[in-house]
Amino acid sequence: MLRNQVRIIGGQWRRRLLSFPDGDGLRPTSDRVRETVFNWLGQDLHGQSCLDLFAGSGALSFEAASRHAARVVALELSHSVVRQLKQNRQLLQAQQIDIVPGDALQWLRQSSEQFDVIFADPPFAANLLPAVLPLAAARLKPEGRLYIEGEHLPELPAEWTIQRQGKAGRVSYALLQRSDQPA
Repeated sequence: MLRNQVRIIGGQWRRRLLSFPDGDGLRPTSDRVRETVFNWLGQDLHGQSCLDLFAGSGALSFEAASRHAARVVALELSHSVVRQLKQNRQLLQAQQIDIVPGDALQWLRQSSEQFDVIFADPPFAANLLPAVLPLAAARLKPEGRLYIEGEHLPELPAEWTIQRQGKAGRVSYALLQRSDQPA
């Protein structure tokens, strides 16, 4: 694979390469980890809504859309990365992806929309997962799931239960559900 490209691994756009710009802390979720996560979520996300809080390369957003998610909201702070995400959306004609420039934490505080799946894989150095966890709980639909990824997983508040977790190299990741929901 070429530098600054990510490959979609499943669904209707399987094997398509998408470009992304250099960016501070921009680190696409690896093929191996994405394959595991989408095995956990189910290969087909037909009709589900997804929120990608730190879209970056767009790997998780485009993977979810490729697997028939009805709606994907991709949040990204960097203007150059937003431009590339929009180009990739146009290339794939992925109209179900809404690319929203802005700060993920601020968006979570202001939004009232709820999602079936939320992806949270912020830049490792930013240490944003502890701030995301309480805000994301309110943005999940009943029985919704939150995917988190970081160099180390944070202490989880009592409101979260780990459904599955893994580690690949220096990346730790987990699929969470609110504790008040049936497993």
